[in-house]
Amino acid sequence: MLNETQARSTQDETQLIAQLLEGRDRAWREFHLRYDRLIYRCITKVTGRFAAVVSQDDIREIYATLIVQLLSNDMHKLRTFDAARGNRFSSWLGLLAINAAYDHLRSLKREPNRAPINEAEALRCELPTPHELCERRERAQRVATVLRTFSAKDQQFVELYYGEGLEPEQVAVRMNISVKTVYSKKHKIQSRLETLLAPAA
Repeated sequence: MLNETQARSTQDETQLIAQLLEGRDRAWREFHLRYDRLIYRCITKVTGRFAAVVSQDDIREIYATLIVQLLSNDMHKLRTFDAARGNRFSSWLGLLAINAAYDHLRSLKREPNRAPINEAEALRCELPTPHELCERRERAQRVATVLRTFSAKDQQFVELYYGEGLEPEQVAVRMNISVKTVYSKKHKIQSRLETLLAPAA
């Protein structure tokens, strides 16, 4: 029964993506209804530990950057999603959101400490440069490659925790593991992703 439900969900996502690529306004409204909460949850899971330097404006900027990535170059990034690789669209979006959040944190780290970040807002273009887009695309591909090397259990965890945005208690029930194990897996997976995404020394 679960497999049938997953199959219907995948088919539904495939239809939605096709309509998004056709530029249908109704499809994009459905996209935001379905996935905005998930995207914001994935972003805040990353930025939550940096509340001292990350504001709500930063979170909205990360979200906007992700949407720009999906729309840029005739929706090239959106066209790269391939359900045949075994990834759900929601999981894929969650990983993109996490990647965008880490990108933003690194950009804040590189900012010179000469003035508050908000004073520089007027001097910064809201759209990422072509170089930044290329860099983020390559990093997202590296993350996807690494995730394919994870065990089946870890891939399931990533989908539930980061993809569907479930709470630790919900993940524990779905995977038939303890809440303590959920936090342990989260730390292990997050550490591996952080190592991958860390800028070269």
